[in-house]
Amino acid sequence: MKHILTVVKYAPIALQKPDDYEARANLMWAATWALNSFMTCGVHQATSVHAMEHELSGEYNITHGHGIAILMPRWMRYILNEETAPQIARLGYKVFDVPEETPVMQAADLTIKAMEDFAFVKLGLKSHLSELNIDESQFEKMAKNSCGEQGVIKGFVDLYPKDVEAIYRMCL
Repeated sequence: MKHILTVVKYAPIALQKPDDYEARANLMWAATWALNSFMTCGVHQATSVHAMEHELSGEYNITHGHGIAILMPRWMRYILNEETAPQIARLGYKVFDVPEETPVMQAADLTIKAMEDFAFVKLGLKSHLSELNIDESQFEKMAKNSCGEQGVIKGFVDLYPKDVEAIYRMCL
């Protein structure tokens, strides 16, 4: 979570002041930690978004981070249920200042909204694939590819091609 906190703190600064060495250095450090899996200390992280995004950026001219920003809140909404709500709420409690006393399902919803606000309002990223001239023509193929040979992306909630397609459509 520390690397996410760092991004939330320093990304807006870097956008406002592109020459701010501290902001850029902290973003690079956070990215390094996020990519090397050292932060997880051997704990398996079960987010399905990366597999879905790799197909998205492989098919279209979209950066990985932007693709993640578009997919993540829709994926969270898609998988949100009584079982997954505590994991989503934890992100809100730890990163987006959702008060700890907020009921879990409400906290999960506030977390998703905070994530959208951060990416699409604070950072000014385009919020929908259609804004990037991406339509649904490749979704079926991308969904199958993202699920791989086993036909499933294992995660908090296992996703099958029909699920991945539905999430892509939510992003239009």
